[in-house]
Amino acid sequence: MQKKNLKPRRWIALAVLVLPVLLTSMDFSILYLAAPAINTDLSPTSSQSLWILDIYGFVLAGLLITAGNLSDKFGQRKVLLIGATLFGLASLAAAFSSTPEMLIAARALMGLGGATLMPSTLALIRHLFTDSRERAKAIGVWTAAFAGGGIIGPIIGGGLLSVFSWGSVFLINIPFLIVLLVAAPILIPEVRHASKARLDIPGALLSVATIFLFVYGIKHMAEKMNWDIFGILAMIASAVLLTFFVRRLRTVKNPLFDVVLFKNRQFSVAIMTLMIAMVVLLGSNMYTAQYLQLVLGMSPLAAALWMSPIALSGIVGSIVGSQLTMTLRPKLALSSCFAVAIAGLSILALLFMFSGVGTVLVGSVLLSTGLTAVMAIATNIVIAGVPAKRAGAASAIQETSSELGGALGIAFLGSLGAFIYKMELEPHNVSVVAQDSLASAVKLSRVTSDVELLDTATAAFTTGFSAVAAICAVVMVLFTVWIRGIVTGKK
Repeated sequence: MQKKNLKPRRWIALAVLVLPVLLTSMDFSILYLAAPAINTDLSPTSSQSLWILDIYGFVLAGLLITAGNLSDKFGQRKVLLIGATLFGLASLAAAFSSTPEMLIAARALMGLGGATLMPSTLALIRHLFTDSRERAKAIGVWTAAFAGGGIIGPIIGGGLLSVFSWGSVFLINIPFLIVLLVAAPILIPEVRHASKARLDIPGALLSVATIFLFVYGIKHMAEKMNWDIFGILAMIASAVLLTFFVRRLRTVKNPLFDVVLFKNRQFSVAIMTLMIAMVVLLGSNMYTAQYLQLVLGMSPLAAALWMSPIALSGIVGSIVGSQLTMTLRPKLALSSCFAVAIAGLSILALLFMFSGVGTVLVGSVLLSTGLTAVMAIATNIVIAGVPAKRAGAASAIQETSSELGGALGIAFLGSLGAFIYKMELEPHNVSVVAQDSLASAVKLSRVTSDVELLDTATAAFTTGFSAVAAICAVVMVLFTVWIRGIVTGKK
């Protein structure tokens, strides 16, 4: 009788556990639509705008494995609640930020709190659902919540932005977190794994510092449009720290990453595939959101509704990818899905000639469908290609590569687009303010009623978007050809 009574309790606990997962997904998608309003209100530089978008992902990716180790050592529920509290406080700070620097700092703290959420929730689900079939259903709910957040996030965000200020997209986190903080201690048991192994804090710091310096160098040189000395020094420092980090992974007793896994060539290629897919997918979504609002002049709500098919196509792609994993060999499955993504990028590359919502929507839907299918196939290669005792470590590396890829997509592709935008505007002798970003140009054109400036700036942005899509398409073709000679295996 007692076991029967516990059954519904587990599923209620699951409903509580998916709340932070939903928030993590919503937070990424909501911010895309809030970016133009933030740029108008806080007037950040183009570099600061990118930091506002991707600092969260960088901190989260850099600390994901460390946070997982902390939850195992000190208790998964405890770390989850501490992280949720920090996430909530940081959301409040972000909502009421008055400067770009304050918002960047708040987003970094959100990443620190968010790093505890996903690994803790999955670990607790594994503990709550011991039956393999029930666990599969529970993980399916967890996955649906993550994908669903990407769909409802823009719609909720667009609705909020049409009535309230951009700070509301951060305040929406608070009610969810209050429910989590109240219900979790009642419904969710504490789980910890006794271990005397010390956490590799120096390794975690090295990994985060390496990523930050590398991205700072790229952003700084893109902003200055030349080989700036500070950008070069940051890149050199990043390379030096990377050397120390790799050496530490090979020599320390309890490293952040299990380097033995990377001796499996297919595992390494699958991790690269996941990262590249996320780079292109999130970078493209960032451009699409800005294109709909700043070039086509849509309201946040209208842009959200137009982007909903893109989010839905991601769910379709995940389902298709899972089915292809069971019916085709990995090499053929990956190549087929990459072909769909490349077709989408090719359409987006023509945007400078055929500007309009139809072009961007068809291209983005194909890209989203293809890349989410690629990610489903690559994830299966990661998990199925390692021994069972290393599946946990493989999952942690997979999550980290995906989060890092998303953040890098905003940084790399955002910086590349900003560079092309400025190069396109140089011959037109527009003001320095307008050259900083399209949002700045739109704001200035409204103040001065300069229609010519608006047309020139939107054309420059569209050219940058098209160029980025074309470059990504070429890189993806080369990558697809390369992996066909490496990825094998039976279906």
